[in-house]
Amino acid sequence: MFSHIGVQAADVERSAGFYTSVFAALGLREAVRFDSPGGPVVGLAGPAGKPDLWFSPARRPDDRELHIAFDAPGREAVDAVHAAALAAGVEVLHAPREWPEYHPGYYAVFLRDPDGHNVEAVHHGR
Repeated sequence: MFSHIGVQAADVERSAGFYTSVFAALGLREAVRFDSPGGPVVGLAGPAGKPDLWFSPARRPDDRELHIAFDAPGREAVDAVHAAALAAGVEVLHAPREWPEYHPGYYAVFLRDPDGHNVEAVHHGR
């Protein structure tokens, strides 16, 4: 059901460091890091190696949005989510496209839910 969870952090380095040190016994480690306009984005992975927990810089200090990504079985499903969102008048943050900065084959649409959270449908190209 879930692909990954994204958390906006006041201090990405501190948050990533907390999780990788405190949960090291569970195999949690830093798997991906890239720069964004607001600062570093860090993806943490467990023993399987897939980054499922992401930390990014907080955009709104008093009201941090949650990011939830749902696994899609294919690009057609991502496009269908986009079409349904448009038909329902949902705010589209990013129309479906490939996001190579995440990994090759990462195809996703990003939407705003009724509470202001960033929700995504993603096909990983597996």
